Amino acid sequence: MKAMDERSRERYSRQILFPGIGKEGQERMLASHAAIVGCGALGSFQAGALARAGVGRLTIIDRDYVEWSNLQRQWLFEEEDAAEGLPKAVAGARRLQRINSGVQVEPVVADLTAANAEDLLSEADLILDATDNFETRYLINDFAVRHNIPWIYGAAVASYGLVMPVLPSQTACLKCIYPEPPSGAQPTCETAGVLNTVTSLIASLQVSLAFQVLSGKAGDIPRKITTVDVWTGVIRQVHQPEPQPGCLACGEHRYVHLEGRRRTPISLCGRNAVQIHDRARPLDLADLEARLKTLGDVRRNEFALRFFLPSYEMTVFPDGRAIIKGTTDPGLARGLYAKYIGA
Repeated sequence: MKAMDERSRERYSRQILFPGIGKEGQERMLASHAAIVGCGALGSFQAGALARAGVGRLTIIDRDYVEWSNLQRQWLFEEEDAAEGLPKAVAGARRLQRINSGVQVEPVVADLTAANAEDLLSEADLILDATDNFETRYLINDFAVRHNIPWIYGAAVASYGLVMPVLPSQTACLKCIYPEPPSGAQPTCETAGVLNTVTSLIASLQVSLAFQVLSGKAGDIPRKITTVDVWTGVIRQVHQPEPQPGCLACGEHRYVHLEGRRRTPISLCGRNAVQIHDRARPLDLADLEARLKTLGDVRRNEFALRFFLPSYEMTVFPDGRAIIKGTTDPGLARGLYAKYIGA
């Protein structure tokens, strides 16, 4: 580990004074790499906290762009970001560089898939979950268990949230706890709303666990699953079991979510939108703009193209991915994609 200079010792002095981190722990954090999957309500808070704490390298992976409704709870973004429709990873990275220029920030405007997980996550010392769907969480879980990388699961909706650390070979993983995703209709930010206090609290708990891992104190992490409701004030913790022998990932070492190379369309939590990303298909956004501008309002920047129809809005990215807003029906979203972008 590289020794801290005087400026770093002053900047992180209050963390160094904390016995749980100390000088050695801070030096470990400065040399560490955290990957954050998602840069919304949880991920933007996580990224800001880790950058301020001096985690040396951050990879921020997010497929989405900043909207006005994000500003209520997504801490890195400003009105200008929403007006420009900037990708969250890009807007977040710009802000983080102003917060701490000594941290290396890599924004990745992409959907995490089985095809790119190795490239994006393999060098991380820790993975933080800030996603909005179980498909991506199962993918993170498979990758982390397979490569023995700690990851921190977190979720929040309405006033309720949950946090669980996953330490491969030491604790139960997500697949142990949820062999299958929850069945039936689940509350989302779109249907139940969400308070910015619960998202910031859940993200804070996740980051506190991240500090323990990245400072070399993973052994101190309590094996607990924590749930909170900020409206009722109820906080509960239950014991987190050990890895389960019958678990597909932990017990049988079968990583089925890493085997799929294509993503099915998924409805985005709280967005009344569907993401289409069957496969990588590089697009020339300038050419696409020329083709679509006679059909509706088109706005383009270097990161994405937005196409406005009477009832729908399509945001298309250079890798061929698209977010179709105005529906939660994957079939309808596929049809719109095929009609305007191509099958």
